[in-house]
Amino acid sequence: MTGNSRWANTEEDAVLEAKLKKEKEEKKRLKAEKAAKAEQERQHAAAEAVRQRESQVLQQQEEEESDRPSVKRRRLTPEREGDGADDTENVKLLRFEATGWVPSRSVEKYDKLNDIEEGAYGWVARAKEIKTGKVVALKRLKLDHDESMRTGLPETGLREIQILKDCSHKNIVKLQEVVVGEDTSRIENIFLVLEFVEHDLKSILEDMPEPFLASEVKSLLLQLASGVTYLHEHWILHRDLKTSNLLLNNRGRLKIADFGMARYVGDPAPKLTQLVVTLWYRAPELLLGTKTYGAPIDMWSVGCIFAEVLTREPLLPGKNEVDALTKIFELCGIPTDESWPGFRRLPNARTLRLPSKNAPASTGSAIRARFPLLTAAGSALLSGLLSLNPDARPTAREMLQHAYFLQDPKPKHEAMFPTFPSKAGQERRRRHDTPNAPGRGQAAALGAVDFSGIFTGRDKEERGGGFSLRMV
Repeated sequence: MTGNSRWANTEEDAVLEAKLKKEKEEKKRLKAEKAAKAEQERQHAAAEAVRQRESQVLQQQEEEESDRPSVKRRRLTPEREGDGADDTENVKLLRFEATGWVPSRSVEKYDKLNDIEEGAYGWVARAKEIKTGKVVALKRLKLDHDESMRTGLPETGLREIQILKDCSHKNIVKLQEVVVGEDTSRIENIFLVLEFVEHDLKSILEDMPEPFLASEVKSLLLQLASGVTYLHEHWILHRDLKTSNLLLNNRGRLKIADFGMARYVGDPAPKLTQLVVTLWYRAPELLLGTKTYGAPIDMWSVGCIFAEVLTREPLLPGKNEVDALTKIFELCGIPTDESWPGFRRLPNARTLRLPSKNAPASTGSAIRARFPLLTAAGSALLSGLLSLNPDARPTAREMLQHAYFLQDPKPKHEAMFPTFPSKAGQERRRRHDTPNAPGRGQAAALGAVDFSGIFTGRDKEERGGGFSLRMV
């Protein structure tokens, strides 16, 4: 019988080998479990990140929906003839949608620093929130005592609060909150807390030693058109655009302010008062008594602002409605059925006596003659904005895409805008000689007016290159 080799496996070797094999399998099992657990944790983290992103997107959409005014709006204005009439019979109260009652804070939370100005629809002061030290503009609504005794807070105040509450745009002044005075029984103790903006454009134009550069003019106009586009696309008419209602901060940002005349219009448009827009910026169809109007009245005001920014002087400073029409016809030409279809049907146009011939040149040539440094594209834009026919004026959206802004020099970036000393932070703003927007209850009628001698030499009065009208 042959003996075992000394290299043969013993019983101890077999036990050791089995033990090592078992330990190796245990290590592989633990490693696999660890890898599976890590994969499970990774998948869980990825799913949680997706859920968080979806939650953030949903929250952002909800916030945007809450900030964005609806296109179709419930009528909030009283059901009566014209929104500027004095008749207070059968007036329905204006109501806001109920979103939960939250008491207004007290105006005593703010410390008044100095008066800024007093306009047609309110008094404005610079103030500081005591708790945070943040500087704001504090506006107290201006109320007619007799009217407030009859109807409470006026429609203009309610509209201003509602519109500012709904608007969220970088070129529109922001309403932070509404606060009340200690005596809450007095309705005039209602204040709007607005973001503080250092300048108004009118004051800057009056104090500038040199006019704005072309690139700066384009920047201002683009910002204005952007804000007006937002308003019009949300069915809001401002109805009092002028340089004193445009604010400019020290970072080159323009903001539209003073919504005392603004209102929602909807589709179809409701009956609207003709007594809107400061006279110097009032469209010809309003002067001629149109009963229906829309966004083109704001675009006419934008055209007047465009010209004023170029020259630092108001374009059409009429002394009254007749004088305003005279200046408009001198610049834009006598209207005809071809240039303004249907204008003869306007209430105040029926009695106008217009020349049948010797009419002046078109608006475009008059604009080029008055603004010789303006480019052809700039002249075309200004001429379009100042078209007598409202339907021929560009929309605010079309203005944003106009070739004028694509030419050199390009619009200056806001960060590169010059800065100006802030009068609002140091003293009361100078009262401008610009007339105020018409007050409620006012009435205006041109009566019979003879325009036939404006361009023919009859009834001529030397008046700075223009002529006066003769009432008949």
